[in-house]
Amino acid sequence: MTDTIFVTGASGHLGQRVIHHLLERGVAPSRIIAGTRDPAKLGDLAARGIIVRAADFNDKPGLVKAFAGADTVLIISTDALDGAGTRQRQHITAVEAATEAGAKRLAYTSLPVPETSKVSFAPDHLNTEKAVKATGLPHLLFRDNWYQENLFMALPHAFASGQWYTSAGDGRIAYVARDDVAAAIAGALVNWPAESMTYTLTGTEAFDNGEVAKLASAAIGKPLQVVNLTDEQLAGGMKSAGLPEAIIPTIVSFDTAARAGDLAVITGDVEALSGRKSKPLKTFLEENKAALAG
Repeated sequence: MTDTIFVTGASGHLGQRVIHHLLERGVAPSRIIAGTRDPAKLGDLAARGIIVRAADFNDKPGLVKAFAGADTVLIISTDALDGAGTRQRQHITAVEAATEAGAKRLAYTSLPVPETSKVSFAPDHLNTEKAVKATGLPHLLFRDNWYQENLFMALPHAFASGQWYTSAGDGRIAYVARDDVAAAIAGALVNWPAESMTYTLTGTEAFDNGEVAKLASAAIGKPLQVVNLTDEQLAGGMKSAGLPEAIIPTIVSFDTAARAGDLAVITGDVEALSGRKSKPLKTFLEENKAALAG
């Protein structure tokens, strides 16, 4: 495929890596358009010949202008988790703007089983998927499982106290490296399939928190005890610790989803699309032991 590829969220962790892998696959910089709210952050990409444009999901006219001339638009989901429906509005705005700008193909980053997932913001993804399909354009839906990097949010605090408080029970998560997801997405964008597809991008093995704790303890050399709680107890502990009340239900929903099996699915999509072996969780923990040690 020789058309232009627009990557939204290009200054974010996933967007940066997708662009990196597009370049690695031989996509000419002039065929890549990097979108971000602050183009000044992408001076390094512009210096390499990549087109950089302002792309604000809260500005539909600006998005239509930004998407002009883009054949394929990859919409990377935003992080607007304010509980006011902002994220879904942003996603729908991006889908509408890309369509109005004349995009030929759409791609979107979602999460596993959005139809039934217990993750609080799953409806945002499901409704965006529906909007993408409703355009009638060829499309790819990438349902990204939990990144290995998400453990940076939990393990340092857990190791600092020696206890990991969770309500996930024996629920398993097929953690996947963010770079592996980016490589898979780039592979699909470059080798667009003959028909619209939904891919679930996961690791090759699923772990419960007890197993993660053992692997992390071995890598870091510090003990870690998993303390199983109810959702209500976990929420109460977070409130006592001073976490903003508005985000507590969302964080707890991650454990609820794990307990329900929403994040345990394993597919071979990452390796099939990227053409390489996925990073094992054990390797991730060993590579990042200093940052995870608390």
